[in-house]
Amino acid sequence: MPFDIARLLAENQGRNYALHDEHINPVFSKVLHTIGFDKCYVRAEGQYLWDDAGEKYLDLLAGYGVFNVGRNHPTIRQALSDFLATDHPSLVQMEAPLLSGLLAEQLKARVDSHLERVYFTNSGAEGVETAIKFARRATGRSGIVYLDKAFHGLTNGSLAINGDPIFKQGFDSFLPDCRSVELGDLDALENALRDETIAAFIIEPIQGKGVNIAADQYLVSAASLCRRYGTLFVVDEVQSGIGRTGKFLALDHVPDVKADIVILSKALSGGYVPVGAVLCRRWIYERVYSSLDRAVVHSTTFGQGSLAMVAGLATLAVVDDERLLERAEHIGNYLGRHLLLMQPRYDFIKSVRWRGLMVAIEFAEPERLGLKSAWRIAHSMDQSLFPQAITMPLLDTHRVLTQVAGHHIDVIKLIPPLVMTESDCDWFLQAFDDVMQKLHRFPGPVWEALSNIGKHALRGRRKTSPVTNAG
Repeated sequence: MPFDIARLLAENQGRNYALHDEHINPVFSKVLHTIGFDKCYVRAEGQYLWDDAGEKYLDLLAGYGVFNVGRNHPTIRQALSDFLATDHPSLVQMEAPLLSGLLAEQLKARVDSHLERVYFTNSGAEGVETAIKFARRATGRSGIVYLDKAFHGLTNGSLAINGDPIFKQGFDSFLPDCRSVELGDLDALENALRDETIAAFIIEPIQGKGVNIAADQYLVSAASLCRRYGTLFVVDEVQSGIGRTGKFLALDHVPDVKADIVILSKALSGGYVPVGAVLCRRWIYERVYSSLDRAVVHSTTFGQGSLAMVAGLATLAVVDDERLLERAEHIGNYLGRHLLLMQPRYDFIKSVRWRGLMVAIEFAEPERLGLKSAWRIAHSMDQSLFPQAITMPLLDTHRVLTQVAGHHIDVIKLIPPLVMTESDCDWFLQAFDDVMQKLHRFPGPVWEALSNIGKHALRGRRKTSPVTNAG
């Protein structure tokens, strides 16, 4: 019988969680059941998802920032289909592939001219591993400095520079000579760099965990310190790049800062084929690939796969043709400003911050006595519990998919597809307003549901945390 993917999907619709319980990750499946995220999505288009009951959802998570151009974009799908029809070779290995050269050319046209070489990877984490190796080889040093609350992936090297200890528990020992400093603390950064043993300082211009936006002057000064002490300034744009912030790179908001290495991934795939890219200065590349016998000293089997390159090229074309950078800025400002107008009405909202369509809503302990008690009860049960009081009813009642921004962080993060419209913003704003109104009634059904989850979290702590925020 010929393979029929449509038939396979139809015959097995709804078996998602049973299959995961049996074969993949039953703990994660249990988490999704616990927080009411156990949906079976069967269709996707742009910024929308549909489940197997026909319900339509607004996706403000975008696959952790993969779907900047929206889900199942027809231009990218057509490009992949057209390419498959050509029977063009892929992964010959002993050749210089045409398509990777074309994608490298297109990427270089969108970044500073001093980033002259491109290395292709399969993911953001692999890009970080590449940057670590390149920096160590180019400088002859071993040390890496990273930021508290940083997230650069979960592979072995990237885990060593992860700012969240929860991800590290049980996986040590880590890559040596790695140390962290606090975002904004230039004295600490200089102290770390002063002994001239640090190969690279790696930074997300906007931290994915918490959506903490580095101040322009901090970036300028940090890059200057790196130059002074011979340390490479490495910028992780895996989530913030490809137009997310209203510029191609988040670093482009600070034109005086020049990175030595930039790491891209996620949205470059168009949501179809995993791909990443590491862009760096020519001299760094020449230190790595320094002779004929070192021509493949760092390489990856699938790094220049033709389908990935086609997806990347088509994605960049869509970003340009649909003016998604301008759209991200406009829609981000529309959403952020309306959230700011809402802030004075709700005691729990501490701040709203955004750059383009990378948005954070941060919560804090309120002054009102009853709400203060509710806050403390929630946090006594689990330090990551409170934001679920917002994400759960947003999904269950209002069909809006959102994300908690990190472990022990009272922040909701919005990273929707850049094709989002003002009417989509209104959908979210009305939903969020309704959830906040109900949350400010204590006691009430929202708090009862949260209490039940908190009790479950206490029983299963360290095993079935109710927070899902990788990526």
